[in-house]
Amino acid sequence: MTTTAAGGIAPEPVDENIWLEDIHGEEQLAWVREQNARTEELLDDADFAALEAGILEVLDSTDRIAMVTKRGGHYYNFWRDKQNPKGLWRRTTWESYLSEAPEWDVLLDVDALAAEEGEEWVFHGATFLRPAEGEPYRLAMVSLSPDGGDANRYREFDVEQRRFVDPADGGFDLPVAKGNVGWLDADTLLVASTAGELPKTTSSYARTGVKLSRGQSLDQAERIFEIPEDHMMALVAHDSTPGFERTFAVDWIDFFNQRTYLQRDGGWLEIEVPTDVNISTHRQWLLFRPRQDWAVPGASVDGGAAADAVFPAGCLLAAELEGYLGGAREFTVLFTPDERTSLQSWSWTRDFLILNLLSDVSSKILVLDPSRKGAAGRHAAEDASGGSGGWAMTQLDACPPLHDVNAYAVDDEDESEGAANDFWLVATGFTTPTTLMRGTLTAGEAAAGARAAVASTHAVVKTSPSFFNDSAYEVQQHFAVSADGTRVPYFQIASKDLVLDGGNPTQLSGYGGFEVSRTPAYSGAIGRAWLERRTAPASSEAPADGMTADGARGGVYVVANIRGGGEYGPAWHRAALQEKRHRAYEDFAAVARDLVARGVTSRERLGCVGGSNGGLLVGNMLTQYPELFAAVSCGVPLLDMRRYTKLSAGYSWIAEYGDPDVPEQWEFIRTFSPYHLLRDGVDYPETFIWTSTSDDRVGPVQARKMAARMQAMGIRNVWFHETLEGGHAGASDNRQAAALQARSQQFLWRALTA
Repeated sequence: MTTTAAGGIAPEPVDENIWLEDIHGEEQLAWVREQNARTEELLDDADFAALEAGILEVLDSTDRIAMVTKRGGHYYNFWRDKQNPKGLWRRTTWESYLSEAPEWDVLLDVDALAAEEGEEWVFHGATFLRPAEGEPYRLAMVSLSPDGGDANRYREFDVEQRRFVDPADGGFDLPVAKGNVGWLDADTLLVASTAGELPKTTSSYARTGVKLSRGQSLDQAERIFEIPEDHMMALVAHDSTPGFERTFAVDWIDFFNQRTYLQRDGGWLEIEVPTDVNISTHRQWLLFRPRQDWAVPGASVDGGAAADAVFPAGCLLAAELEGYLGGAREFTVLFTPDERTSLQSWSWTRDFLILNLLSDVSSKILVLDPSRKGAAGRHAAEDASGGSGGWAMTQLDACPPLHDVNAYAVDDEDESEGAANDFWLVATGFTTPTTLMRGTLTAGEAAAGARAAVASTHAVVKTSPSFFNDSAYEVQQHFAVSADGTRVPYFQIASKDLVLDGGNPTQLSGYGGFEVSRTPAYSGAIGRAWLERRTAPASSEAPADGMTADGARGGVYVVANIRGGGEYGPAWHRAALQEKRHRAYEDFAAVARDLVARGVTSRERLGCVGGSNGGLLVGNMLTQYPELFAAVSCGVPLLDMRRYTKLSAGYSWIAEYGDPDVPEQWEFIRTFSPYHLLRDGVDYPETFIWTSTSDDRVGPVQARKMAARMQAMGIRNVWFHETLEGGHAGASDNRQAAALQARSQQFLWRALTA
């Protein structure tokens, strides 16, 4: 049954649970509290308490690596532990950081601030003002969320005096809102905000950019940039690199399309590229990464003659910024993807460009020198990456198979400290605790007739401890075959003595959206809560390799790299966009079937988990593939795809899913809208749906309505839990994060080992 809408808008199905869309209503929160009590009565037993404590011990461990960001002569870190649940913003020197027990200078105690101001602040970072030459970094805009959501209050902070700058003395203090803030100069901010009278986009983000001077309110600030209401959001920012100072504005049309403008002569000059070409600048360089094949008439490639050129999706190109703005189309090809290899990210030191790649979801890292051409010309990069490029290039020997290793600059603008060409390396794997390394890049010596290269050295700085017996487990990569014949990779983490008899409790995780890649990562929580957990003794089962003496088994953890993600670049993502969304779900189902076919598990022992877009994924496993799973853990999810554009920030995801108000698009969207796919008489898996009241991105509404409808239909074993704070992450401190993770793990374990 549906209601009919006028004006060519798709009809909207009758929704008996629309009353739950009032997020903070008394009746609605009473329903939430009743659901929470019911779920906690089921899950919060002695085993849960031990599980939660074990995860919290991991999250609060003082042996974790304190990751740092360099600004001037100091290294800044934000830290949470048992004594400081809301966290400390602090800094140290490099010499002290290298020691086993660094001496930290605490700048801001967020717990003390919350107690003093009576607000449950969540620290979301700080943005420094570049000081005058020879002066230390001193002023920063600190971002604080009142509940862990995306809306933040920005307050000016003096790190030398360790206090906020009083607004009565001219200090900047912006009200809680969604947006971004950056420094133009010592007395001026560039702000995009939804606060006060500033307009919002339909997606709930900032529509205007303003120039805010000291002493002004946002309503008094000069409006310098504005976008249409139906675009996603506006951004304004300033690049303060000495000698390359410039101001930018970005019109984010949707998640995958934007227009970028450079301020020139009092106006905005658009950098002319197709809206789906991502661009970035560094000093004199302009980089391009097209999301679809890009045809450029009259392009000169790698110094060749001008001709029409087509650059493939996922490649990386470089041009000199001023030349490009002047009409020249002279490109250097830095990377070209192949069917196995994709570009994930890049980072500039002062003189070198670092490319982070994935090859069959294992990391590779290239370093390029724009000042030197490779003797092999276009083939310089092909030798190491399957790409092509004219800059001298080296592949870093830092990436073991089936690991995730990322390299990025320490401080590309640091001249005085000699760190401008230094880089961080962060390496991790499913059974490899995270390691932090630091290296230095220099121009390599080129022998006669050989290609010029980049020399690098790197050494270990910090290592994270093991939180479970990781040496007892192994990581394997397998490939399932999807419905259309596509090979879909997945990682399997299990005991080295795994018994392939279908009896292992198995947790399958996935995402499959927004070109996000699921890469190997160490998780002490997963190790303790799943891999090392044991089923109850089975006296009737003869022990075999992989079992304890009494026949108990541990868990198997699986991560699927399905389409919709970014593991193989933009094409892998586009393959599951909008009307092709089912490809992602077919891929995930294929992995589930492959696990059963290989004897890893069975339907009775297989569960799946996903959050956000991954919540939509497992919601479709629940409704479209109920025969494959015994349990589904569905977190902060999209589920009502008819009304998702009207809830929280949902309008911003039309480019990913389609517009349900358009009749032709609703016809395909309805086929992956779990809220509308529920049917009577189906044997659904046990279901746990969890969310957060303060989530201002997806919001708690869709989770509430799905649980309410399932329960009203009489579907057995449907559980719901909603935390009050934590935003889209579902947790704003380690204690909340431990409870959230433990509850999901406890639910899955109970359901799969009963």
